[in-house]
Amino acid sequence: MSNNLTQVTDATFQAEVLESDKPVLVDFWAAWCPPCRAMHPILDELSGERDDIKVVSVDVDANQGVAAQMQILSMPTFLLIDNGAEALRLIGSRPKRKLVAELDEALTARV
Repeated sequence: MSNNLTQVTDATFQAEVLESDKPVLVDFWAAWCPPCRAMHPILDELSGERDDIKVVSVDVDANQGVAAQMQILSMPTFLLIDNGAEALRLIGSRPKRKLVAELDEALTARV
């Protein structure tokens, strides 16, 4: 697992994600999921490059409460949470270029 990403747990999700003062990209992943592992370096890069969003990571096996609360059914799932609400849901791995485009589109649509 990468070093730049904050690991969020059932206990810290509310404070780290829902109460964040900037949009948060949450990576819901599992250790047994190869596409999830493939996304970690991309998310790590993104976290280092962007200061307009926070990138965090949730291990769904260890944090089933949050996964259930957010209705995560497949991995990886990426949620963009803005002001405590889901602004974007992306399912499955994708190239960095596509992820950045999808994020930028969602962030541009913010009011």
